[in-house]
Amino acid sequence: MSTKHPIITVTGSSGAGTTTVKHTFDQIFRREGIRSVSIEGDAFHRYNRAEMAAENEKRQAEGDHSFSHFSFDANKLKELESVLCTYGETGKGRTRTYIHDDVEANRLNTPSGEFTKWKPFDDGTDILFYEGLHGAVSNSVIKIADYADLKIGVVPVINLEWIQKIHRDKSSRGYSTEAVTDVILRRMDAYVKCIVPQFSNTDINFQRVPVVDTSNPFIARTIPSADESLVVIRFANPSGIDFPYLTSMIKDSWMSRANSIVIPGGKMDIAMQLILTPLIFRLIDNARRA
Repeated sequence: MSTKHPIITVTGSSGAGTTTVKHTFDQIFRREGIRSVSIEGDAFHRYNRAEMAAENEKRQAEGDHSFSHFSFDANKLKELESVLCTYGETGKGRTRTYIHDDVEANRLNTPSGEFTKWKPFDDGTDILFYEGLHGAVSNSVIKIADYADLKIGVVPVINLEWIQKIHRDKSSRGYSTEAVTDVILRRMDAYVKCIVPQFSNTDINFQRVPVVDTSNPFIARTIPSADESLVVIRFANPSGIDFPYLTSMIKDSWMSRANSIVIPGGKMDIAMQLILTPLIFRLIDNARRA
């Protein structure tokens, strides 16, 4: 953790909705005049698209059917840890972009499935924002969680997460339902071993729970809307959280436990604004005092 150069990480698996959360943070940063630098977890994948396909084929031939982007060894996590450490100490670092599709390829003049060149952060930023798969990893080798001052988990219930991933990959990446299902199955081992434990390290978790039938996510025609969902917000340390204020400001919300509040799905953005803005102010104020 760093007082002078604070770091926020948002962690969730593919299809969880971390990009939506990033948009809310971007709004807060822009509104409050906070200069942020962002890094995507995909920038620290170990392999480009062709290399990943070849590595996966090799692993499957060897009997390993669980290798995926969720796996620790499919990513340069020591390098990510080093970037967070360096930023916390100096406010400097570097990142790159993984090109997902032709739109990004045209915009960044890099082929789809490849990485852009590493680029240093701009000078004079106030805060580092990470969004990706591994922002709260903490094990005997990797201690990424130790470098983040605020860790957010985005964790839809599993069937909803699958529905969101299937629809995203089919609509924006042209995958078939069968291809996405194969990816989901291949990722399950690493999901349980690499992704899920991180949500015990996060400071706040946002978990969207649909209130419509999602029992078979592989045939769902639409993603449950925000109004067809509830969001459970869990605080690892509820001391200092003004729950009466939150429940009064967010209509139809209630406390389900001493460290949790439940809100209508359509109120998630306003809830994040109310909860996160003072926490960001505190990080920035401490940094400026330091």
